[in-house]
Amino acid sequence: MATDYDAPRKNDDDTESLEAIKESEGTSAASDVDADDHSDSFSIPEVTNEEQDVVVVPKQEDEFTCSECFIVKHHSQKAKKNGEYGPVCVDCAH
Repeated sequence: MATDYDAPRKNDDDTESLEAIKESEGTSAASDVDADDHSDSFSIPEVTNEEQDVVVVPKQEDEFTCSECFIVKHHSQKAKKNGEYGPVCVDCAH
């Protein structure tokens, strides 16, 4: 069955008055904002200054940098035609 998403929705739940909605939101909002309730449950994680050893290998002779995505790829991933600003990989050529 097709659904008309532009048609106004009428449910039995729509009969609640605006005053009743404001009343229920006012009482629940006051109980949610209690600052003393959850102050112990949050803690700041310890930050350690660990050195991360990363070896960066320079671009090899059989690699190129794609002018679209700027990822260094093997020459077998090079598209047959170049892009506007240089070589393009096969993923960006599509």
